[in-house]
Amino acid sequence: MTIWNKGKPIDMELKKKMYFDMLRIRMVEEAIAKHYSEQEMRCPVHLCIGQEAVAVGVCANLSKEDYVMSNHRSHGHYLAKGGNLKAMLAEIYGKATGCSKGKGGSMHLVDLSANFVGATPIVSSSIPVAVGLAFGTILKEKRSITAVFFGDAATEEGVFCESLNFASLKKLPIVFICENNFYSVYSPLFVRQPPERDNLSIVRAYGVAGEKGDGNDVLDVYTLAQRAIAHINQGLGPYYLQFDTYRWREHCGPNYDNDLGYRAEDEFTTWQGRCPIKHIEESLKNEGIISDSEVKEMVKRIHEEISEAFDFAKSSPFPDPKSAFAEVYA
Repeated sequence: MTIWNKGKPIDMELKKKMYFDMLRIRMVEEAIAKHYSEQEMRCPVHLCIGQEAVAVGVCANLSKEDYVMSNHRSHGHYLAKGGNLKAMLAEIYGKATGCSKGKGGSMHLVDLSANFVGATPIVSSSIPVAVGLAFGTILKEKRSITAVFFGDAATEEGVFCESLNFASLKKLPIVFICENNFYSVYSPLFVRQPPERDNLSIVRAYGVAGEKGDGNDVLDVYTLAQRAIAHINQGLGPYYLQFDTYRWREHCGPNYDNDLGYRAEDEFTTWQGRCPIKHIEESLKNEGIISDSEVKEMVKRIHEEISEAFDFAKSSPFPDPKSAFAEVYA
């Protein structure tokens, strides 16, 4: 692997901001889990609790002009890119004030004001759309970068390789981000992929540079994403990043599902012990960057924001049935 840029040191304020952003995503999703049983959110939810570092570490390197696309587990990506929390919760509640006007639900978030172009829930389907988006920026002579997040199972789809090929051929400004949480619903990697398989070798065969990192260490994620962006900005084409991480809650829904037996309890507790938020919090405290009182103040501020956003979502109107087929593209 060629190291194109050693990267700049991560300053104190940026570390603190990334901690805040991860904590905010965690608290928002814990609140969604708490309210879900009230039966007012009538769409599936896929929570990213445990995986917050990847969304925050990557998006901290993006500008507002850059684009993000996501998948069914999109809340963290949406918020990290600057999506509107009130609009996101209203969308999950199916309200007209939602970011997709109440027609998409949790898995179809869009916020063009943040250049969060969208989330598509069919596995791997957002990858070619993101490649088309990156191709469009070239045609329009824009300097925006496109970042697309997907899970490890998406790399098993044929369209992944087709997208790598086209992106490499056209030297597109796109960074592919694989969040490897080791499971596709309830199927672990070892029943889906041979042990010899190496995604880095695959992407390099298509002429795409890539690296793997620790998805529970936001500083590692930030540094590798910074290197990917530098590579793309030099006109060297697409970049692939793969981060190992772990979801805590069930594949779809607000609960824990360890009782199903598809993953071992000691595996779960080991990853929970590697909580990405606790990791950076302890690091910041040891460096004297943040204090207990500052953490309490952040928690208080986020609680207030979440409470206000839930009130907004619950009190918003449902869409007019007459608008059901407006702004529908397929």
